[in-house]
Amino acid sequence: MGYVDEVIEMVQTKNANEPEFLQAVKEVLESLRPVVDANEALYRREAILERLVEPDRCIKFRVPWVDDKGNVQVNIGYRVQFNNSIGPYKGGLRLHPSVNLGIIKFLGFEQIFKNSLTSLPIGGGKGGSDFDPKGKSDREVMAFCKSFITELYKYIGADTDVPAGDIGTGAREIGYMFGQYKRLTDLYEGVLTGKGLSYGGSLARTEATGYGLLYFTNEMLKCNNIDIAGKTVVVSGAGNVAIYAIQKAQQLGAKVVTCSDSTGWIYDPDGIDVALLKEVKEVKRARLTEYKAARPNAEYHEGKGVWTVKCDIALPCATQNELLLDDAKALVANGVIAVAEGANMPTSLEATEYLQKNGVLFAPGKASNAGGVATSALEMSQNSERLSWSFEEVDSKLQGIMVNIFHNLDDAAKKYGFEGNYVVGANIAGFEKVVNAMLAQGV
Repeated sequence: MGYVDEVIEMVQTKNANEPEFLQAVKEVLESLRPVVDANEALYRREAILERLVEPDRCIKFRVPWVDDKGNVQVNIGYRVQFNNSIGPYKGGLRLHPSVNLGIIKFLGFEQIFKNSLTSLPIGGGKGGSDFDPKGKSDREVMAFCKSFITELYKYIGADTDVPAGDIGTGAREIGYMFGQYKRLTDLYEGVLTGKGLSYGGSLARTEATGYGLLYFTNEMLKCNNIDIAGKTVVVSGAGNVAIYAIQKAQQLGAKVVTCSDSTGWIYDPDGIDVALLKEVKEVKRARLTEYKAARPNAEYHEGKGVWTVKCDIALPCATQNELLLDDAKALVANGVIAVAEGANMPTSLEATEYLQKNGVLFAPGKASNAGGVATSALEMSQNSERLSWSFEEVDSKLQGIMVNIFHNLDDAAKKYGFEGNYVVGANIAGFEKVVNAMLAQGV
């Protein structure tokens, strides 16, 4: 049994009840075989893979808070600090009922490679809670956020661990958390990213993940002699990533015809109206039925079904494992040419392999959705300098980072004989930088 197989087996034994984490580890380690095989004696002696798959620390804590009826509620908070070989831990805080330790570990593990790919000095981490901000008043959200940070603040800092937003954690939640951190530490520092513009946030951060996804996708298409203009695009999700992916795709001349939320999805043959979508989701925080009510030509469908719509490009921007094997088959049957992940691991391993075998250009999320964390790192730079850059300056840096990520992973794939396999390329390119830092710093 080879070194990679031994470590995968060890992870499966130790983490048998964490399917998302096992999926992420297996996907990465399988694709690292060419690099590991070439350096097996060194990596085995230094236990590189064992050190890579085991977090530096997992922090789990109780989050008590008082609801509007005066009742005490209790949630569980997590922070997994995975690997800080190339910089302080960096990764979002997810607030969603599905959150558990295994999901946070999978996200933190992915973040190591994603952050490495940005070429910026940030390590991998992730956190969150099973708290659901949906349906809660502002005061209840504030009560939760203050309690959450009252425990977490001991473990984070501008040069230690810099959390950000994720599903359920937007500018409102980051604001409450930052206020409490400042109150507890008496420090005004860039400890959280995704802050409001009036207190250290970065222009273009809101748009960054969605815009970055399109900058990456456009570069991938261009390098395969495909023009994005005039192409039909389907997008899942209706959150931050999806909204700005739709906006940028339309700016680049594509036509986006779908979006979705947790209850249903929209098909709009005239192209998604971004201004209306923002009104429904960002202002009213309402369901997509309100989009349909304002757009008579649009169709609203309950449940899932975005991937059944005929398209050239598919952008899964909602959540993990939302695009499964049957969805991949439907997309291929309808002539899809490219799938680029806007969410973290939205495509199952079987679906990914099916798409690649059928000649579909496939961009893995750790590369294609790295624009958000890249811009978070740019926010950290601005905080350190006590400066604020213009939207155009940040957007230009973001575009440069995403184009560089594509070429770095394209080069890595070619170097090891996997031309066109951007999953292998992304994992190898991200891994090589981290492993070099780990070796240089000793045990």
